[in-house]
Amino acid sequence: MSSDVGRAVVVGVDGSDSALDATRWAAAEAARRGCGLRLVAAVAHTMFRPIGVPQLGQEYQRRVWERAAEEHLTAAVAAAQDVAAGVDVQQEVRAGEARMVLHSESERAALVVLGSRGRGGFTGLLLGSVAISVAAGAACPVVVVRGTRAPGGPVVVGVDGHGAADEPALLLAFEEAALRGAPLVAVHTWSGAVLDPFLVPTLDPKAVLAEEEQLLEERVAPWRGKYPAVEVRLAVAFDGAARELVTHSEGAGLVVVGSRGLGSFSGLAMGSVSQAVLHHAACPVAVVRPDAADHR
Repeated sequence: MSSDVGRAVVVGVDGSDSALDATRWAAAEAARRGCGLRLVAAVAHTMFRPIGVPQLGQEYQRRVWERAAEEHLTAAVAAAQDVAAGVDVQQEVRAGEARMVLHSESERAALVVLGSRGRGGFTGLLLGSVAISVAAGAACPVVVVRGTRAPGGPVVVGVDGHGAADEPALLLAFEEAALRGAPLVAVHTWSGAVLDPFLVPTLDPKAVLAEEEQLLEERVAPWRGKYPAVEVRLAVAFDGAARELVTHSEGAGLVVVGSRGLGSFSGLAMGSVSQAVLHHAACPVAVVRPDAADHR
């Protein structure tokens, strides 16, 4: 795609099985996009502690960590080539904390792709801290690879219905659906939480859903025109945006969400719906920040 000229799909590699899954997903994505694949392993200076044998010094520790990172990259290259042998693969060990390195990489990437769990993560946590941090602040869309792959499954996108805020997520969702030859499911929910409780019983649910479906149709109509080959399905429901998106993630190829949704405060890095989907979706999840369209 023209928006990917000069931009690679970047993967954070740390030697975990989750990172290898992310690498395989990213290799297939790079092949679909016709762009390069860049594998990055971060080695933080805080790792250079001479524990156990202090006389070996920090330089020895640095070489140990860098050799381990290089081995992780070698394994990731092999995994990528198994999936997409023709993709141009670059690899680099970079100094710095993983989240900071990946934030930097996102400035010139088409996508940043991460596994849902890193090395050393606690089993009680649903999503790694690096994945949360990068998804919340990256300059390009971030895909967290989790759940199962569903070849041919639809691309699901959450639509808030509040104008320009939806555009970056809709752009990525339609691009992905077109690349995959897959249908797109646009999900929108209506909440009565802002209404006077005494008015709720007077509402006509069918009329409300009809109005919301019309709103959703208006939001996706311009994108139908830009991507006429993409089959679009509309899904409207009451409340529970996160629940609806997680439900639709079953059997989907990808779920796309904005980093902030209805009612999010400007000081928050990522909305509750986006975080819930990242933690519970049954397939890979793409998070798109509001300013991602400017980046692309």
